[in-house]
Amino acid sequence: MVHRWTDLTFLHWRYDPAVVQPLLPAGLAVEPFGGDAWVGLVPFHMVVRAPGLPPVPWASYFPETNVRTYVTGPDGMTGVWFFSLDAARLGAVVGGRALNLRYCWSRMRLGRRGDVVRYRSTRRWPADGARNDVEVEAGDPFAPDELSELDHYLTARFRLWTTWNGRPVRMQAHHAPWPLRRATVRRIDTTLLTAAGLPAPDGDPVVHFSDGVEVRIGAPRR
Repeated sequence: MVHRWTDLTFLHWRYDPAVVQPLLPAGLAVEPFGGDAWVGLVPFHMVVRAPGLPPVPWASYFPETNVRTYVTGPDGMTGVWFFSLDAARLGAVVGGRALNLRYCWSRMRLGRRGDVVRYRSTRRWPADGARNDVEVEAGDPFAPDELSELDHYLTARFRLWTTWNGRPVRMQAHHAPWPLRRATVRRIDTTLLTAAGLPAPDGDPVVHFSDGVEVRIGAPRR
């Protein structure tokens, strides 16, 4: 598939690896940084299409929000594990569930005025009441030499893990380096992390913003 991810915010919190590990499937291990597991809340706008074809009006355009952490697979390759992925289009949810990704169907709104972006969602299915209301203000761009090892660890991820018949499966993502900007949280009210079985996040998140990239997603591989 070919995606375009725009108006995207990364919000990350530290967690004890012993809290995150029991929530992962067999074969995947927490990939810590500085001794901590990191959990991200990542809302954005999605455009999705098949290779060589244009987007489908309405159906290809929708907000999405994922809750994720960083793991190492049985082959030693690192990547993203999604605790949940909320999307506003039922077709995307059905397609994601076919790949055993934890998609949920939600009412969602994304609004942007200048550098202020607000993301809102309420989960429709599963009907667990999970919600999200985040507003950020994007700031100045990072120069490449300003990005730290932690910045790269949290954002430069080109592989995702899922499972198939109980076995870990990975998919590759190909895109240009993120054009990252500084950002400030103006509002945050979310239960998406606790709905995934995690404790409520503690303290202020580490925040990055990006205007977007185009992404090619490869087929699943064992």
